[in-house]
Amino acid sequence: MNSAVGLLALSVGMHATWNLLARQVPAPCNYLWWGLLAHLLLLGPLGMYGLSQVVWSSQFILLNSLAALALSAYFVALRYAYHFASAAFVYPLARSSPLLIVIWTWLLWNQLPNWLASVGIGLSLVGLWLLALTGLKQAQTAQALPWVALAALCTSIYSLCDKLLIQQLPSFAAILGYVSLSYLVAFIVMSVLNWHETKQWVPCCRPNTWLIFIGGLCIGSSYALIIQVMNHLDAAIAVTFSNAGIVVVSIISIFVLKEQEQWPKRLVAASLISMGLVVLGSSF
Repeated sequence: MNSAVGLLALSVGMHATWNLLARQVPAPCNYLWWGLLAHLLLLGPLGMYGLSQVVWSSQFILLNSLAALALSAYFVALRYAYHFASAAFVYPLARSSPLLIVIWTWLLWNQLPNWLASVGIGLSLVGLWLLALTGLKQAQTAQALPWVALAALCTSIYSLCDKLLIQQLPSFAAILGYVSLSYLVAFIVMSVLNWHETKQWVPCCRPNTWLIFIGGLCIGSSYALIIQVMNHLDAAIAVTFSNAGIVVVSIISIFVLKEQEQWPKRLVAASLISMGLVVLGSSF
């Protein structure tokens, strides 16, 4: 379990890093597109080597394909949601997927977290929803919410695929390969969207090279580490812990970046999420 905590901490750090970097890049530059490209170039070859260790059963191919499609739909849903509302409103709601994961595991396998874990997940969800309310101003909720709901649904689907496949991924390199395949599909889909919207395959501007490089190292690795943790934890619990990155970003934005708008509510929301994670951790 100590190893799982260490992996979670590293994943949260990487997740917070690339999210903070993304806030420094103008939206037209499409930082995520460049980050996915950098991941594929920097870590894709190691991932392809890792996949050579995998037995490509029909189940593996089916779940891998489903995860790739769900992840691609997640990125597309976020992209369209951001057309109608800010990230402060959209992202916390999209990360409410642990609730859906709990529902899926109950419906499909009749499994539920213990009561203490349920309380922890519930507290963290309330914190996420309160955080989303701080971004409600100027949000076109009627147009944004369907895309947000789709993003949360897709997160629950690919997270369950991750949990089902982890036993078939014998090394971290293999996990990186699994992630890279999903990211390749997502990168192609996002490139097609670029063409559809701007008649260009590449975004109209490029972020600083170092921002792209760091993003490439963090975007896929943070996700792969969460999958690695699923060797020890249920999917809903692992994904809930990954939301600690939102707490880190919120604290840094308030106290370091001096983003003071509605900071008391944001601080309360971050505290609720943190409290939920503490309760969740004590449930083991």
